[in-house]
Amino acid sequence: MRRFNYGALFSVLFYVAFLAGCAPLAPNVDPPSEYTYIIGPGDSIEMFVWGNPEVSRTIPVRPDGKINAPLVEELPASGKTPFQLARDIEKELAKYIRNPLVTVIVSGFVGPYSEQVRVVGQAANPQAVPYKENMSLLDLMIVVGGLTDYAAGNRATIVRTINGEKQQLRVRIDDLLEDGDITANVNILPGDILIIPEAYF
Repeated sequence: MRRFNYGALFSVLFYVAFLAGCAPLAPNVDPPSEYTYIIGPGDSIEMFVWGNPEVSRTIPVRPDGKINAPLVEELPASGKTPFQLARDIEKELAKYIRNPLVTVIVSGFVGPYSEQVRVVGQAANPQAVPYKENMSLLDLMIVVGGLTDYAAGNRATIVRTINGEKQQLRVRIDDLLEDGDITANVNILPGDILIIPEAYF
């Protein structure tokens, strides 16, 4: 029977913690200006066609990012804004309805993976969170329920794509949550990954 190599696992965890300790502090960058929600798989779409209630209905965005509705089949929805999707639906409906006017309302917000903020490691409730305008680190920690008793909050890092390259930036969650140091509250950007390691002891 093959034995698990705990020494190798400890070495890997120590190396990851070492890299986190060397990471620069995350700067408090400005949030995206005029952020517009992007539709993703799992979202629920309310398609309202003015003057045509028999065509209007609520439909889900399938895992492949497409929607099916009356007179609209296999239409890509993921990656579009509600305004863009409404115009695409109008083009499809125009084959059957004269001058259709469509409004798209999104509910059950999930968003595409590229826009979600992921929290992994020693959070009370690790999860993927839809990005919200002006989201901060404190907002994110409230959503995931804070830290576990075993978390090393000041060694947490954000993996962020900057100019096409992934960079690891350190954040000070312990200082923010335990000491109330508001200078540790940095802005979160779409697609950020927050990694919260376990304390050594």
